[in-house]
Amino acid sequence: MISLLSRIFIKDYQQIQAPTVRRAYGILCSLVGILLNVFLFSGKYLAGSISGSIAITADAFNNLSDAGSSLITLIGFKLAGKKPDADHPYGHGRIEYISGLAVSAIIMIMGVELVQSSIQKIIAPQPVDNSPLVVCILLSSIAVKLYMCFYNRRIGKRIDSAGMKATAVDSLSDSAATFAVLLAMLLSPLVDFNLDGWCGIFVALFILYAGFNAAKETISPLLGKAPDAELIEKIEEIVLAHQEVVGIHDLLVHDYGPGRLMISLHAEVPGNGNIYVLHDAVDCIEHELNEKLGCSCVIHMDPIAVDDQEVMSRRSQLVALVNQEFPGVSIHDFRMVTGPTHTNLIFDAVVPFELNLSDTEAKAQLSKLVEETWENHFAIIQIDRPYVSTHNHRYE
Repeated sequence: MISLLSRIFIKDYQQIQAPTVRRAYGILCSLVGILLNVFLFSGKYLAGSISGSIAITADAFNNLSDAGSSLITLIGFKLAGKKPDADHPYGHGRIEYISGLAVSAIIMIMGVELVQSSIQKIIAPQPVDNSPLVVCILLSSIAVKLYMCFYNRRIGKRIDSAGMKATAVDSLSDSAATFAVLLAMLLSPLVDFNLDGWCGIFVALFILYAGFNAAKETISPLLGKAPDAELIEKIEEIVLAHQEVVGIHDLLVHDYGPGRLMISLHAEVPGNGNIYVLHDAVDCIEHELNEKLGCSCVIHMDPIAVDDQEVMSRRSQLVALVNQEFPGVSIHDFRMVTGPTHTNLIFDAVVPFELNLSDTEAKAQLSKLVEETWENHFAIIQIDRPYVSTHNHRYE
């Protein structure tokens, strides 16, 4: 149904990367979600009234809250599409993450309320009617929710929407909850035991777990999670495809919402190259990254002495030593200054957080390694931390 509606109502529906198309998909899926959840609420509320089941009635109001969640997602897409302004020069894209967090909060609130209702049902159990009409309503609800999970997950992945991914998780938990309610209703007469309240507890715990996981998915980009490895590989591939660049490091990716990426990196270029040619190549790379990945990029050029065999040899020796003694540490911006009494090796060292070394400790250990390996050699080191897992050179 979503595919058909997208063809009818979304212009250029196949151009997923376009911000207007992406926003149109989010709005369409949210509107469909609101309509389906209101329909499910009406059906389940009727079934709960007929059967006298607190679990079915609670499940009905859970669907009503889902309609509210879809409304929040819809508002999130609308607000996230606002153009940058003086107060928000990077746009409003992170509102979409906030809307996903709000959906997760609603999921968990409904889980808590369902726990309370289920405990009351356990304390004061009441008979449950499992008429064919009630069974049909619940089966239809399960089918509808599974479909909602399917289209929210599929479209959410295509447009990279945290809000829609959270809604997909919610829909899946709802279908499981409704199935458990149906199973308990059918089994209660057979076991001569009222399972309605206990089933409600199980459903509530499942909903709380789903809400917690959905919250983690939306909080992570707000806190500044590491970019996807696939994105890093694409950036490296584009930059290193230009022969003027011999290596990259210090890659930073700032996420201001889907379609609003800011990238900065250091590109190592031959120190003996023509500055105008190198600058033109860097400009071309920035434009290419913007065109292919839809991001804004700033590139800093780092000249390196690729024609000095002594420097390159010493650098290779240092890289090999560091890889052996401190796995995971990488070296860049290497220079060698030779004087009449001693030689300084000047470089930046990227120390991963997993190594559990402070900047001072890392600097001291690397300096000791240099001094013990080469006579009258001293290290001048700048310690960096990896914002992304990348350090790529042609000459290594």
